[in-house]
Amino acid sequence: MVNTGDLKRETLEGMLLDFAKNWLAHDGLWFQAVEKKYGLQAAIELDREAWEKFTVIEARRIMARHGIPERGGLGALKKALGFRLYAHLNRQIIRNETGNSFEFYMVECRVQQARKRKNLPLFPCKQVGIVEYDNFAKTVDPAIRTECICCPPDPGAGDEHYCGWRFSI
Repeated sequence: MVNTGDLKRETLEGMLLDFAKNWLAHDGLWFQAVEKKYGLQAAIELDREAWEKFTVIEARRIMARHGIPERGGLGALKKALGFRLYAHLNRQIIRNETGNSFEFYMVECRVQQARKRKNLPLFPCKQVGIVEYDNFAKTVDPAIRTECICCPPDPGAGDEHYCGWRFSI
């Protein structure tokens, strides 16, 4: 095992980015293999099932690693969203914050941008996204409600942002 104490900060940051890219590449390749063998709808259903569990694991690990309290409300969710693997790969922003809600947008998405470059339609990730973001938020605080603002295949997805989510408590 590598002694990370001997590595420079820029090397460690590069490794983190590589780990995130590798994770996303594996996720995409897994999905494509399932889609090829069983079709798009079956692949989406299995992906949704996997994300239903993975997003809870990711949220719990983030909370433990960064001292984010359970039932920490929207502040805890905002902090946790910033530590997701996606946060290292995709540009995301928070807008329209109020005392009891905020909106989270994925402005740049590596998956969707790759599809655009290949002149493919946007991946219809809404079914999976609803499960992913709702379960992540509820793991941080069960009182948080998640609403999809826009996500492919919704009209307008991919214009200003790829997906948008409103979290409220």
